[in-house]
Amino acid sequence: MRELPRLICAALLGLGLTGPLSAQEIKAPEPAAQVPVLPPPPALPPLQESTFWKAEVERGDLPPVAERIPQYPLIVDLQAKGRLPGVEGGTLRTLVYRSKDVRQMVVYGYARLVGYDENYDIVPDILLDFENEANRRFTMRLRPGHRWSDGAPFTSADFEYYWKHVVQNPELTPGGPSELLMAGGLPPRVSFPDAHTVIYEWDHPNPQFPAALAQANDPFIYRPAHYLRQYHADFADPASLEEKMRERRVRSWAALHNRLDNMYHFDNPELPTLQPWMSASPNPTTRALFARNPYYHRIDSYGVQLPYIDVVEMGIVAPGLVAAKTNAGETDLQARGLDFRDVAILKKGEMDGGDYVTHLWANGTASQIAIYLNLNFNDDVWRGVLRDVRVRRALSLAIDRRMINRALYFGLGKEGGMTVLSRSPFFDPKNLVKWAIHDPALANQLLDEAGLSARRPDGIRLLPDGRPMEVVIETAGERQEVENALQIIVDTWRDVGVKLVMRPLDRDILRNRVYTGVTMASVWFGWDNGIPGVDTAPDYLAPREQEFMAWPKWGQHFQTRGAAGEAPDMAPAQRLMELAAAWEVTTDRDERAAIWREMLAIHADQVYGIGILSEAPQPVVVNKAIRNVPEQATWAWDPGAHFGVHRMDEFWFDPAAKVSQ
Repeated sequence: MRELPRLICAALLGLGLTGPLSAQEIKAPEPAAQVPVLPPPPALPPLQESTFWKAEVERGDLPPVAERIPQYPLIVDLQAKGRLPGVEGGTLRTLVYRSKDVRQMVVYGYARLVGYDENYDIVPDILLDFENEANRRFTMRLRPGHRWSDGAPFTSADFEYYWKHVVQNPELTPGGPSELLMAGGLPPRVSFPDAHTVIYEWDHPNPQFPAALAQANDPFIYRPAHYLRQYHADFADPASLEEKMRERRVRSWAALHNRLDNMYHFDNPELPTLQPWMSASPNPTTRALFARNPYYHRIDSYGVQLPYIDVVEMGIVAPGLVAAKTNAGETDLQARGLDFRDVAILKKGEMDGGDYVTHLWANGTASQIAIYLNLNFNDDVWRGVLRDVRVRRALSLAIDRRMINRALYFGLGKEGGMTVLSRSPFFDPKNLVKWAIHDPALANQLLDEAGLSARRPDGIRLLPDGRPMEVVIETAGERQEVENALQIIVDTWRDVGVKLVMRPLDRDILRNRVYTGVTMASVWFGWDNGIPGVDTAPDYLAPREQEFMAWPKWGQHFQTRGAAGEAPDMAPAQRLMELAAAWEVTTDRDERAAIWREMLAIHADQVYGIGILSEAPQPVVVNKAIRNVPEQATWAWDPGAHFGVHRMDEFWFDPAAKVSQ
């Protein structure tokens, strides 16, 4: 029997990091079938056993490292990447501000079937190789000998379980395949020729499929079948399944299965993983621990199995405490929860003897702060006002971006509307400044032309039904820079007769209100991917996603294939839909580039998101003893997965340096 949760517990107890965890006995895995045609396995450097797992190996509770890594491991040549080969050991501390944010370890760990490399090219990672035939047929080959974190083989059976028993089971997935698996409105044909080959094939092109597999929010088109079968009605003994339902206090097997099948949420220590670190803390409240995965598929060229760092300790604190605790040296790697306004105090702490350095990375989002007027707002009168492009243009023109830039970012941000960043081949300075230069006279003129010329005695304009023009902007309440920027906008909007009212909410509540059309306006970042290339799908520029807060119901209509939401009923938005569909079917790179440019021009003209500024530096605080964290890099959700693209599994503590713990 293997008892990996108990082994994790024992290893962490040796470090004094945790108390006992409940153990789950896992049956020894059956041997995996061999791939029929493969070259001989590569010659490996002499393998070095992990000190973290050494006692377990010596007792026979774990096999030696040579039996834990795949026959074809991913060998990382750090020196070729300009990095230093490392040594194992240490506990890395980082902070988040919600218990559910433990899922950031899946983002930071960034083990993906295919992922972005340091040049933002998509390359195999978990996969041994990946073949794309005309964006219609994708052949994925797994690494023979690759195992889940509990030692069970990772094979095509895990992909088959997901496709046949999760996606196609209406109780588990009532909406059917996710949009990324649809092409031309049709699902793929999926086959499993052998234990290490998976083929996805569509009748229509699905060019966004590789990028979807490489994104920060992994779609996980595979599942640990050996673990989840015990909770699935097609496989489990009914009496045993009923008992498990009673233990977990759920009413159906599907609810139980979905609760435990949380690959992205990363809060079930019993669920096997392929990430560099595995969850070791059930139901964390103040901190979560993650221990190194003994079966991780990557090694360095000296035979050291990655990750270098043994344990990641993720503290859960209030949002307002992240900067203070970072300044006090209570974290070793921190960017989340830090804003540009924190740089001064962080730099001061660094100069006053702090054991950290503060890097300033580029920000990869299309806009640091963006206001979204909800075109699907439930109020009919307000909806008509917000859909008038003259109103959106006027509100953008009434913002003094230079004042915000100087007050909040010392002038280091790039002022302008929401468009792609200068590092993208599609950047056009005309899009940056269109309807984005402070011009209150023109803003007043546009609002008058939109039929909003009537005013109260205090100068606030009146809606067609006589109500005051009070724009309620709801925020997630997590970023002080947002509140500070909106406070400046309060004054400049009042100059054109518009009252701005701020309403901070919990992030999840905010999103639900936006999606249901209850929110009039909201503020968030701009597009996650501000540096798209020719092969980047422009889905997020078309009304295809409810996450774009200007048109949530249009996005729902597309994502549910018409079962929910509303169809786009404005000509520019309909044109965006046509262009996104045209991008999917063409393989001509010039045509794809032309589509991107037209879509960006539509956004700049229609002001679907009112961008404030972009490219303000992101502070990244790093313990002075940690090596391989780049001094200059890009902090982006997608592409990049924050620390993920910079490969956190390659970071390491230098034992010769002082570590503040």
